Amino acid sequence: MCIVYGYIRVSTREQNFGRQLDAMRAFGVAVNNIYTDKQSGKSFERTEYKQLMTKVKPADTLVVKSIDRLGRDYLEILEQWRIITNEKQAAIVVLDMPLLDTRQSEKDLTGTLIADLVLQILSYVAQIERDFIRQRQAEGISAAMARGVRFGRLPMEHPQLFEAVHEAWVLGEISAREAARQLEVSHSTFLVWTKNPGQ
Repeated sequence: MCIVYGYIRVSTREQNFGRQLDAMRAFGVAVNNIYTDKQSGKSFERTEYKQLMTKVKPADTLVVKSIDRLGRDYLEILEQWRIITNEKQAAIVVLDMPLLDTRQSEKDLTGTLIADLVLQILSYVAQIERDFIRQRQAEGISAAMARGVRFGRLPMEHPQLFEAVHEAWVLGEISAREAARQLEVSHSTFLVWTKNPGQ
């Protein structure tokens, strides 16, 4: 018996499954065959997705609202696509992109070929865009540093008592832990400050 499964993913706990769930129901996916993850799309190590993959059998169909709901890493998407369509011999339907629909008879490979080509193009475009983003970020950081912009957290200012407490520590009158307690900072923070006492 062929089963139609649905897979829904959102990236954060704050997002909800509403629109994706409505799309699944409209397609005719039974509620008990819908698997949902609230997790990043960077990795396929997701609890519900992994459980779904144990259920999918030959001639079954997997439905997703859009390709990015399956995942964000297109190299991984290509690999999962291959596993589902080739190894598991199941079909994939991407609701927001009708060309990504591998359902057809065994003798008609045109649909599968088109879907594979579209997916390859999407993967290429996504990878190029990621490379451009990284390049723009690197250029922006370099330009900002050239203007004297400092990155990272600003160092915590020394309390007014620091000089006196630091001197007492240098003279061995108090321990580092006692100095930290008097300054109301952590032991490790005080030790960092001792390396740059004039900061």
